[in-house]
Amino acid sequence: MRNHNSKLKIFNFKPWFYILPFTFYILSFIGCATAPYIAPTVTPAVPGIYHRVEKGETLWQISKIYDVSLRELARVNHISDATNIEIGQLIFIPHRRKVEPPLRGSYGEDFIWPVRGKVIATFGHAYNDMLNKGINIATSGDASIVAARSGRVVFYSPALKGFGRTIIIDHGDGFSTVYAGISEAQVKADDRVEKGGAIAKMGTAMQNSCLHFEIRKGYTPENPYFYLP
Repeated sequence: MRNHNSKLKIFNFKPWFYILPFTFYILSFIGCATAPYIAPTVTPAVPGIYHRVEKGETLWQISKIYDVSLRELARVNHISDATNIEIGQLIFIPHRRKVEPPLRGSYGEDFIWPVRGKVIATFGHAYNDMLNKGINIATSGDASIVAARSGRVVFYSPALKGFGRTIIIDHGDGFSTVYAGISEAQVKADDRVEKGGAIAKMGTAMQNSCLHFEIRKGYTPENPYFYLP
């Protein structure tokens, strides 16, 4: 009997003593998965702060929040392709001090994608032996094209050389958007359009089903990826 009790004492361990550390180990990984940390891509040579990218934010929004040039922000962070920006990434904001939380919503109306589809040609790359000043989006033949932002139609051509049927919308703050390669226009010059409102149709399955989309600041084409969520 005494021997039997001694065996019980030997194997009478407390499971929680071993399970608890393992549980904390697993939870630590779960925490990391929900709030990833992405290290800065630059070593700042000037004073400034870091901004952590939140869901849905674009580089353009961040530049407006801190009143920093978009081009300067892309340059100091070595960002050539905004599709590489991820939630949790730290963006360096030069010559800024975070005295108060940044004022959000002060950058005006956001841009949205004009159509769903696959980007087959990106900004700054050669496409059909031409330098692409926007992005080309392949989509279904009957897709509806919407205004990427509210504004006024300032240009329409049924056959613009090199682009085909083209619409240009002025957004009133120095920005404009271009929609080319469409099959059917649903707006005309001087029409007022709202963000997300239908402005055109793509071609049928036998016709062109690739939208050429540009964002311009003044007369200068900008990389749409810096503005699109």
